[in-house]
Amino acid sequence: MRRGGFILWVCLFWMAGLSGCSSVGLKITVDSMEPLLEKMNTAVNKNSDVQLVKDALPASLIQLDGIIEASPNNTKVLVKAAEAYYGYSFVFVEDQDRDRAARLYYKSFQYALRALKKNKKFARAFDEGSTEAFTAGLEVFGEKDVPAMFWTASSWLSWAGLNVDDPEIFLALPKIEAMLKKCCELDESYRYGAAHTALGTLLASRSTAMGGDLEKAKAEYDRAFKISEGKLLIFPLMYAKYYAYQVQDRELYLDILNGIVSAPDDLLPEMAFVNEASRQKAQRMIQQVDNVF
Repeated sequence: MRRGGFILWVCLFWMAGLSGCSSVGLKITVDSMEPLLEKMNTAVNKNSDVQLVKDALPASLIQLDGIIEASPNNTKVLVKAAEAYYGYSFVFVEDQDRDRAARLYYKSFQYALRALKKNKKFARAFDEGSTEAFTAGLEVFGEKDVPAMFWTASSWLSWAGLNVDDPEIFLALPKIEAMLKKCCELDESYRYGAAHTALGTLLASRSTAMGGDLEKAKAEYDRAFKISEGKLLIFPLMYAKYYAYQVQDRELYLDILNGIVSAPDDLLPEMAFVNEASRQKAQRMIQQVDNVF
């Protein structure tokens, strides 16, 4: 990761020199580096050394900020930055510093939302404010927009979960739900069914009076398990944390977490980092079970 970050900056400066260091030339340079950024993202996901990724990611996040400064409307870079900030906050920050995690989730949200608001019709619908206009505005999007839509919704949802006393979340939650449903409609297989898991979490974490529905939540989780073939451990982790907790089933909670801890190391090699991080989170949740139930 550190080597990858160094190479990235060498490429940036070298190619910027070839283009005369103009802002237009630098933007062209950044835009041409999308395949490299994709490969770096793939390399992170394949790396099961969670500590190594933890040490390397902060520098990579700052580098992504700089790249976006050079090319502020590059949709793919905005989405990659949103995903990176979300992942860093979820894995390394949320359990230790909720305020900082909320700020990082909000930055992730802003990056992903910027990608979506490149569509002027949606931008107007978003700024109008009503849930009805927002939901109608989602109709402008197609399958190619699912990554930006998913990370907007996920980071927004995580931010809301850390700001439960903020009245803004009551306006945000129906919009998040509409966005996740649109993701499922357009491409439910994105990130192995992640939108179904996020939707399940949303439905499980709210009271019935606030639109929660445990039966529907379970159905969403089950769909994600089917799409992922049970190979992405973050899905059962969220199922335990939200559904099993909400139904107050300690035995189910522990069964799920113990299943995560004992899962094979090579369950899904292309998502080794996420699976190992989920395993470590599951271990901590088992140790703290008496504080939960």
